[in-house]
Amino acid sequence: MRWGPLCRFLWLWPYLSYVEAVPIWKVQDDTKTLIKTIVTRINDISHMQSVSSKQRVTGLDFIPGLHPVLSLSKMDQTLVVYQQILTSLPSRNVIQISNDLENLRDLLHLLASSKSCPLPQARALETLESLGGVLEASLYSTEVVALSRLQGALQDMLRQLDLSPGC
Repeated sequence: MRWGPLCRFLWLWPYLSYVEAVPIWKVQDDTKTLIKTIVTRINDISHMQSVSSKQRVTGLDFIPGLHPVLSLSKMDQTLVVYQQILTSLPSRNVIQISNDLENLRDLLHLLASSKSCPLPQARALETLESLGGVLEASLYSTEVVALSRLQGALQDMLRQLDLSPGC
C-alpha cells in the first residue's frame, strides 16, 4: 500500500474542511444582478432608446420573442440563440453583452444543478445559417430587434427568478 496519496490528502484535510459552498441565494442574487447589468448595457446603446419590443420586422422571425413562463432550460436555450445572433453581428456594441450572456448561462447552470436538474445541451438554431443574408440586407434592423427582444426576454427571466423556476 502506498502512503503518499493518503498522507497528502490528510495534510489537505484541515484546509478542505474550511471551504464552504456558495449559498444558492447568493448565486440567484448574482444572476439577477447580471441580468440588470445586461439590460442597462442595452439601454446605454444610443439607437435602442426608441424601439418597441413588439416591433415586427420581416425576416427576423428566428429571433425569440417574449415568454411568460420560463424554466431554467428554456432560459438557457433562449440565451444560446441570442448569443449566436449577437456573435454574428459585426457591431462593437454587442461584444460585452455577448460575453455577459455566457456568464449568465454559467449562473443558470449553477442554479439548475442546485435543483438537481442538469440542463440539457443547448442546441444551435438551424435558421442562423441564413443569417448572413439577413445581416447583409438589414444589419441595423437585426441588431435593434435582437437587442430589443433580448431586453424583454431578460426582464421576463428576472421575474421568473423571483418565482423560483423549475427545470
